[in-house]
Amino acid sequence: MGGYTLIEHAPLLTRNTLRVAARAKLLAEVRDASKLPELLDFPAVGHGRLLVLGEGSNILLTGDVDGTVLAMETRGVHVEQDGDLARIAVAAGERWDDFVRWTLGQGFAGLENLILIPGTVGAAPIQNIGAYGTEVAEFIESVEAWDRIERHVVTLDRTDCAFAYRDSLFKREADRFIVTAVRFALPRQHALRLDYAGIREELARMGVDKPAPFHVAEAVVHLRTRKLPDPAVIGNAGSFFKNPLVDAVQGETLKREHAALVAWPGNDARWKLSAAWLIEAAGFKGLREGDAGISNRHALVLVNHGKASGEELWDFAQRVIEGVRERFGVTLEPEPMVIGKR
Repeated sequence: MGGYTLIEHAPLLTRNTLRVAARAKLLAEVRDASKLPELLDFPAVGHGRLLVLGEGSNILLTGDVDGTVLAMETRGVHVEQDGDLARIAVAAGERWDDFVRWTLGQGFAGLENLILIPGTVGAAPIQNIGAYGTEVAEFIESVEAWDRIERHVVTLDRTDCAFAYRDSLFKREADRFIVTAVRFALPRQHALRLDYAGIREELARMGVDKPAPFHVAEAVVHLRTRKLPDPAVIGNAGSFFKNPLVDAVQGETLKREHAALVAWPGNDARWKLSAAWLIEAAGFKGLREGDAGISNRHALVLVNHGKASGEELWDFAQRVIEGVRERFGVTLEPEPMVIGKR
């Protein structure tokens, strides 16, 4: 069929980075976003459960998907130059890391701290991906999506996308919107973010005293490679737990009781706590039950050592959440979407 392919009883093992051996009743691979209305007119697709999947790097499947998995495999990057600002429209199926590296090669700034994050461009606004002091929402001008309720393409500007910490309108209304393209506004000159998680120290190791965006990107690559396990080597979805937000009173109390606690007081009377510190302090870093466990390299990372099922991984994650709650009175939330048993 022109623009898309349908596969029945499709295996999803290679389509999720936690390497869960789930299946989809139907898999739709979309190469042309304009064909979405035609595809969604099929009763088996449009009237059943629909799960939009990029590279599966931000998802935990706790069982088979009794419905359609829609994989956006569209390609294309279009640039409009406006002085020192580039407006760049990118198809949802483009790989995020490839796009970041392309922007750096073109001399654009802003996305350097977000290098090496797995996934697709279309998934980036859904999760409002972030790392090393930067969130993608800062550089998104608008998002194009197919509105399943109104049955037409909509373009939502940054405000309409309702971005928040690892959250957005698209995540909260996942059954309504299918992201088809993202429009970025990237400058050639932008203040570098250097004050987060060892970037300055890494630049010093590299012998760089006057960093450019590509230096920062290289430093982040070094940091991520050292700290985070490679999904190609061991199944994982990157950071599995969000850094929790607590009110100032609770934050100050925890800091008094645990002087080593890593926390960041915010401007909104809330504190952001390091989930990694909480998990490690609760004794879960490197812990393993069967093939499910927490990485011994980074406490935020839930790992599949072999053939753990999605249900086993979720049960282990629940144990971590409960252990941190009992020790610190803080409830962790998963960062990836958990499909099935929540």
